[in-house]
Amino acid sequence: MLGFNAMNRFKTHLTQLTMALSVATLAGCGGSATDTKIDTVNPTEPVSDWVMVWEDNFDGDAIDDKKWSFEINCAGGGNNEKQCYTDSEENAFIADGILNIVALPAEDGADKPYTSARINTRYKADFKYGRFEVRAKLPSGQGSWPAFWMMPTDEVYGGWPRSGEIDIVESVNLKVPTDDGVESNIYGTLHYGQEWPNNDSSGKAYTFSQDSNPADDFHTYAIEWQEGEIRWYVDDYLYATQRQSEVLYDAKGNEIALKHRGWYSEYFDQTTGELTTFWDASPYDQEFYLILNFAVGGDWPENVNATGIDTTVFENGQTFEVDYVRVYECAQDPDTGKGCETVRPGYDNLDDALVQGKAPAPTPPSDGTVTPLTIFDSSFNPNWPAWDCCGESTPALVEDAERGNVVEFVVGAKPTVNGFISRALFITDENGEASPYDASAMLEDGFVRFDMQVTSLPSTPDAPWLFKIESDEGKTAVELNLSASTEGVSPVAGEWQTYTFPLQTLADAGLNVSLIDVIMIFPAWGQGDGAVYRVDNVEITNDAPPATLTLFADEMILDWPLWNCCGDLAPIEAVDDEQHGLTAEFSIGPKPTVVGFNNRTTSGGSGSQFDASSLIDEGVLQFEMKITSLSSTPDAAWFVKVESSGGPDNGGTAVEVNLNTSIEGVDPVAGEWQTYTFTVNSLLQAGLDISSIDVIMVFPAWSQGEGAVFRIDNAVIANP
Repeated sequence: MLGFNAMNRFKTHLTQLTMALSVATLAGCGGSATDTKIDTVNPTEPVSDWVMVWEDNFDGDAIDDKKWSFEINCAGGGNNEKQCYTDSEENAFIADGILNIVALPAEDGADKPYTSARINTRYKADFKYGRFEVRAKLPSGQGSWPAFWMMPTDEVYGGWPRSGEIDIVESVNLKVPTDDGVESNIYGTLHYGQEWPNNDSSGKAYTFSQDSNPADDFHTYAIEWQEGEIRWYVDDYLYATQRQSEVLYDAKGNEIALKHRGWYSEYFDQTTGELTTFWDASPYDQEFYLILNFAVGGDWPENVNATGIDTTVFENGQTFEVDYVRVYECAQDPDTGKGCETVRPGYDNLDDALVQGKAPAPTPPSDGTVTPLTIFDSSFNPNWPAWDCCGESTPALVEDAERGNVVEFVVGAKPTVNGFISRALFITDENGEASPYDASAMLEDGFVRFDMQVTSLPSTPDAPWLFKIESDEGKTAVELNLSASTEGVSPVAGEWQTYTFPLQTLADAGLNVSLIDVIMIFPAWGQGDGAVYRVDNVEITNDAPPATLTLFADEMILDWPLWNCCGDLAPIEAVDDEQHGLTAEFSIGPKPTVVGFNNRTTSGGSGSQFDASSLIDEGVLQFEMKITSLSSTPDAAWFVKVESSGGPDNGGTAVEVNLNTSIEGVDPVAGEWQTYTFTVNSLLQAGLDISSIDVIMVFPAWSQGEGAVFRIDNAVIANP
């Protein structure tokens, strides 16, 4: 059930991450922890270790007051609903083993035009983890809004929705005509996060076929709730999975990124007293109670489908019919609810059932290091695509005679704004992800800067040209005339001009500079028809260069000496062709070994380690390699391995990948120089602590390298 002004939340599709997560092992039901055979799971068969601990089959003469309490009010949940909830037998009664919740027209002069019922189990049946199921026939008609849901017994983490909300099943306006037939969706949703009105929710719809509407017959709706995960079912088919967020940490235990964006909680830490974001199982780690209700109208149903309320639907009453409510406990592990998972292939895949939540990305701890952001420079940043808000044009990469590749924007008859955006809904590149930018470290001396050339003025040639910047999904924004830039100039057709806006100026005007996610450049709304303009060198910076590590370029770097782990042949510097000059040459003898560049003091390095955190958006590990002699196993696989903080043997991390998984996707060929590129972000996602890199290895597979001789040049970790 929606809480507090959360209107029409399913009007858009959830944006999917480009990389699906998978679970390799689950606790097997009926025994000890085992590898789950996903392909053999029958999702229609209940798992044997679910033990019923509570039920109501509604087989008595009246609603059992030992199990249920009536809520009596006209508040409507804060959603502008049009009913008062009563305890009248006209609104809630049992007949033939079915609970009937009936929405009826109210008497003339009543506080609200309709009456209905809402019952709950608070303090009578409260639960943490388990399987929760209802068999029900849902009501139909424009304005109908039934729900079976859960709320926290005690608001441990604060007021709604900080302590959470679990919507097991709800629907609006069933059987109302749509473009595709009739409305046939049901929804499963979580509400969580910041206090209203800055609350968040995430969920998924399940669409019934047009010949099987939820209002036509009884269906079973359920969730399985365990520590860190909740799954939604229709007739035992799993259609949605939500999880707590999965955080990536650096070597010091600091949160630096999200591997999975799930739910989150925000509450006052009892130790520090500060309002803190948590990416753990909270708020879904406390007891919740059950609620059944039937609302009429409100912000959601009245604003979708045919809109409003169809009064004819309720003239003679509209009924939400409930056959039973049942609660099961996982006998294997009641304390966590784990071990009784009813899953299917795809349940943990973002392209199928797994739902991306709304958790904010952690802000890595700042050491004062400035990390500039390049939004556009000759090529598109997949995390910050060029964007036309409302004009239906596609910003294009075009070649400018003076600048090379630039972005060209066009404004047509439909009013619009153009620019660059980093919000999940607008990320289309499979390598991109929403990356709101934290410019806090350069607040005092940083700025937003771009170059622009107007190639065709709008039909309103004196239209003002504007710069607008937004933060945190639009929660804060600043709009300024381009002439308010440091340069103080307005656009002149045919001329490239630079515009600079200090971050401090934007912050003083109300912008939250820690979560910048949109930059817009446009002629005033409704006055831009016919405008064509080009943009280049879009950045947030203070001109400080990003971190760069050179491992080898024409000479050995003393901080990162050439290294042979375990063999007897020392690496040397060798002259190659005119283009490459002096290179690093590695040879592998009969003893198995790995070779590369080592920063650790035990190997003669400086021990300074390299922090690549500032390169997470665009940075790469890149090198050139030429094999001069193949190994005695000529088809041996070749690898690059990166370690940090001493590697796994010393509590650190490591990532090892085949060279053919590079961006170039090629295997080594003897006698040819080849380039290999790996993004810093891909290393992070694979589990590397990128904040303390200390070894980089390139080698043929262990024990298959004897006789190999190869050279490396232009080895760097840097922005390309």
